[in-house]
Amino acid sequence: MTRGSLTARVLLLATLWAVIALVAIAIVISQLYRNGSERAFADLLRAQLNSVINTVSINDNGQLAGRPQLGDLVFDQPGSGWIWLVEPLTDVSGPRLSSVSLGQQDLDVPTLAEVPFDQRYLRYYPASDGFGNQLEVVETEVELDNQGRAARFRVAGNRDVLDDEIAGFSRNLYIALALFGIGSLLVNAVAILYGLRPLDHARQALGRIRAGEADQLDGAFPREIAPLAGEINALIDANRRVVERARMQVGNLAHSLKTPIAVLINEARDMTPAHAKLVRAQAETMQAQVQTYLDRARIAAQRGSVLARTEAAPVIERLVRVMAKLNRDLEFAADIDPQAAVLAMEAQDLEEALGNLIENAAKFARSKVVVRLRLVAARKDGQRAMFRIDVDDDGQGLDEAGMKEAVKRGRRLDESKPGTGLGLSIVNEIASEYQGSFALARAQTGGLSARLTLPGVETEA
Repeated sequence: MTRGSLTARVLLLATLWAVIALVAIAIVISQLYRNGSERAFADLLRAQLNSVINTVSINDNGQLAGRPQLGDLVFDQPGSGWIWLVEPLTDVSGPRLSSVSLGQQDLDVPTLAEVPFDQRYLRYYPASDGFGNQLEVVETEVELDNQGRAARFRVAGNRDVLDDEIAGFSRNLYIALALFGIGSLLVNAVAILYGLRPLDHARQALGRIRAGEADQLDGAFPREIAPLAGEINALIDANRRVVERARMQVGNLAHSLKTPIAVLINEARDMTPAHAKLVRAQAETMQAQVQTYLDRARIAAQRGSVLARTEAAPVIERLVRVMAKLNRDLEFAADIDPQAAVLAMEAQDLEEALGNLIENAAKFARSKVVVRLRLVAARKDGQRAMFRIDVDDDGQGLDEAGMKEAVKRGRRLDESKPGTGLGLSIVNEIASEYQGSFALARAQTGGLSARLTLPGVETEA
């Protein structure tokens, strides 16, 4: 689909870019928030550690004394995962001090070799308590008096709370970006479709030209498309001039050859019968062949025109009426469906092809000739509709070998009938030049059916 549709290609690329950009933005923002939250968490633990240090001292008995109040009830709730702990070191006697949340448990503390102190004499490490909470611990050692007596201070925060907060933020971020992305894609789709509408207008204008409703691209196009429309109009004008020039040259050539050949035929009358017959026959053959090649040149010039259009029904009905007047002993009928069929060819070429077929059918028919037109392939995108015209007679007909022989140039299977043997070959050439086809088949009436398939433009009910 992307190969055949510019709109689909642009929408696909815009969608891919939007998805990639939004995913990247989500990852970056989520990571930045995580880093900021972890820094803030570490700063909070360090501030609480300083508060604990400031409220603990050595009493007269050489024991730890003090009751830190950190302003947060989570330190007084068992199993909350928020803990402070002070342990005596050198020359300090007595029990340790700890928050209610720790109870009688101990923290799983790594050795100094595993996690050393940093430049500020602090060390951070993960731990867990007896309630299954994942903790983040900050630890330091401080001298409490001028006698060098010291204690180890620890403050632990519940890491699960931090992770839950980060996960909640990321979840809300992803939802917000997803909604924003969907909205952006819809807006982009509308903008792209609106921006590409002039191309649709150009396509419709070309369709009107192909349908014979217009002879150039009409309408106001954007600056980016206007040069293309101008070039197409110039090409159509050049094509029209080429066709007109070819028609004029063909007419001039036909007129210049017509008189010499007519002179030869007239002069043959004064010759001896044997020579006259030979010269007349050869001159008539020359005349027919010259006309054939002139017609082919004319058709080749007209085939390149995008404006060649002919309504089939009037041509068929007119030819049937003429042939009925010329052959009063035969019945002629026209069966046309659809009536509004339009063929992509010149009217005179259609008349020449059908005229040859109907005239040929009239020569061999016993009582009736029927001309039928049917749609055999409906129009699709990039393809033309195809119509088939059958000219059936109720004569003797031909076998398979005779049908193949009949379409050869100059071949006459019945010498008793007048003609040059070029009619069916001319029809075949006209069909080929217009990218159609010609074939002979057995008619339902028992005679011969000449089937001419030609490209069409449109049909209307």
